[in-house]
Amino acid sequence: MKVLLAGATGAIGKPLLTALADAGHEVTAIIRNPANRGVVRQRGAVPVVADVMDRGGLLRAVEGMRLDVVMHQATAMRNAGLRIREDDPTKALRGPGTEHLLAAARVVGARRFVTQSLITGYGYHDFSDRVLTEDDEFGRLFGNAGDPVVETSVATEQQTFNAEGIEGIALRYGLFYGPEAFSDMFADLLRKRVPLLPRGKTGGTCLIHVQDAAEAAVAAMERGEPGNAYNVVDDAPVGWRDFIGTVAEAHGTPRPISLPAWAFRRMVPYLGCQMIDTTLRVSHEKATRELGWKPRFPDLRSGLGLA
Repeated sequence: MKVLLAGATGAIGKPLLTALADAGHEVTAIIRNPANRGVVRQRGAVPVVADVMDRGGLLRAVEGMRLDVVMHQATAMRNAGLRIREDDPTKALRGPGTEHLLAAARVVGARRFVTQSLITGYGYHDFSDRVLTEDDEFGRLFGNAGDPVVETSVATEQQTFNAEGIEGIALRYGLFYGPEAFSDMFADLLRKRVPLLPRGKTGGTCLIHVQDAAEAAVAAMERGEPGNAYNVVDDAPVGWRDFIGTVAEAHGTPRPISLPAWAFRRMVPYLGCQMIDTTLRVSHEKATRELGWKPRFPDLRSGLGLA
């Protein structure tokens, strides 16, 4: 297929470019920075310079193209702050950004649209040992610091599923780890001796290596059922204390510094909500059954080369 990819130079975008090329697809990659043309070309794609948030400029950039699929993998995680603000750039990319890319899909005649969502869209809450599936309620708000992130996933999914004439599919990813992903970001903070753990009880989440995430995206694009969401996670949910300790071991960084839970919440309210209040386990059984996909890295230690 002929694919238009937004987010081609991000943590998942780079392995996704390679995975799409390996599967025989032709990729046109949207890049905002012209300096990234070489990165895209090295991975077998054709770069087009445009800003997803500039609707007019984006539509002019793709005018005259005929493509089959638009894939929305654009985020602004590298610029994320310690607090989620109303003008958070990733929030904009999943709201108006999705709208702009759907408009681009119509301009290029694409019949299919695949968007990036998150398992945290199930809500920031202690679900204990319960394993969530795609049949569980998505978009629950619990009145905490995680609600704005939940709203971003709902925004991109609703637009994708409700787009007339478009086969919409959503990928609910676990926390990305691997090259240039959250594990690298946490390792950088550990090197700077930034306190990264609250004292006492912590929650947990589900992960996915960026290579596995890329392969799941290709599988969903090729075989996913329109109107469906798929959880994309590995086999082993992990507690935050184990996650940060394993990242420190893999990267050879200092061990994490902890803070009292009240101080941690005050300093980083969103991370406090995620790391103290939220325990989230989800199943990838649907993606395995319907897409023929399963993670090649079943857990964090294997994905970071420690197993």
